[in-house]
Amino acid sequence: MATDYYAVLGVRRDAGQDEIKKAFRRLARELHPDVNPDPKTQERFKEINAAYEVLSDPAKRQVYDLGGDPLSPNGGGAGGFGAGAAGFGFSDIMDAFFGAASGQRGPRSRTRRGQDAMIRLEITLEEAAFGTTKELQVDTAVTCTTCSGEGAAPGTSAQTCDMCRGKGEVSQVTRSFLGQVMTSRPCPQCQGFGTVVPTPCPECAGDGRVRARRTLTVKIPAGVDNGTRIQLAGEGEVGPGGGPAGDLYVEIAETAHPTFQRRGDDLHCTVTIPMTAASLGTQVPLQTLDGLEEVDIRPGTQSGQSIPLHGRGITHLRGGGRGDLIVHVEVQTPTKLDPEQEELLRRLALLRGEERPSGTFAPGQQGLFSRLKDAFNGR
Repeated sequence: MATDYYAVLGVRRDAGQDEIKKAFRRLARELHPDVNPDPKTQERFKEINAAYEVLSDPAKRQVYDLGGDPLSPNGGGAGGFGAGAAGFGFSDIMDAFFGAASGQRGPRSRTRRGQDAMIRLEITLEEAAFGTTKELQVDTAVTCTTCSGEGAAPGTSAQTCDMCRGKGEVSQVTRSFLGQVMTSRPCPQCQGFGTVVPTPCPECAGDGRVRARRTLTVKIPAGVDNGTRIQLAGEGEVGPGGGPAGDLYVEIAETAHPTFQRRGDDLHCTVTIPMTAASLGTQVPLQTLDGLEEVDIRPGTQSGQSIPLHGRGITHLRGGGRGDLIVHVEVQTPTKLDPEQEELLRRLALLRGEERPSGTFAPGQQGLFSRLKDAFNGR
């Protein structure tokens, strides 16, 4: 033999693959032209790559151990290391500098996790307040029952790819200033799987999954709001090759209520009453989420005042208790009066000394906090 590849890497003749790879990585980091541009070092760098190419390949190593040189033009003679004579694996050099995690090596699995799915679910305000249970119809990918996710027709199976021999990748040699560079790419025949399915399943066309409609039962907790997403683990799309399913997310869409408007966990509504009822006081029936209740309008209630009904709102999603129901009062002033009604109001104005009121002026428009202050002061 013209060159002792074992001596080039500094390993024993019975060294294992891990020891050979470790020695190559150590030398590659020391002798790479980017680190040491000396011409003699570049020749040495070519030598260690040639040695690694031979000793890392069991077939080439066997030829070498029997006295041949697999890198020589005839494959059996003792070859030298002239310019362009040696070849090396580019991916192995990347491993030497960045570790094996720089790229996936070997065939990739046909079995992969499925994608997550999302479905919108409309619920009423009452269902959001107290929670409910719903049945959903979902169309997702499920495991093919004909081939059990394997992708091959019944009675057949996947076979090793004859192009890459099950490695999932093929190598290509190109020339560079360092000599011959060997690069790897996914096998075009098996798409990197290492196996091919000669007879695909007629039901799923080899994908291992089919689309089907399923019925799921989902529990909606009390207190959900618009945009709340409920995660159903493992109820999404089944992955290719019968892989594990992703998750299903149920997004809540709360429909509008004819009476109440939701703000957080509180409910708001407006009641319009005539001027006489606001002055004398009254009780107004209101259909709440808990049933029919009487809203007490105290005498002298002003337009814009609010009446809280505590604990009549939405259940808190996290923690106990409920929000409040806030009733906003709007006092309606009559716009058309008959002669008798007009005479009564004039007599009332006379009795109250309000025939020509001067009015009370204040800067700007009275805000919410001012109205609340007036309400507490009984104005």
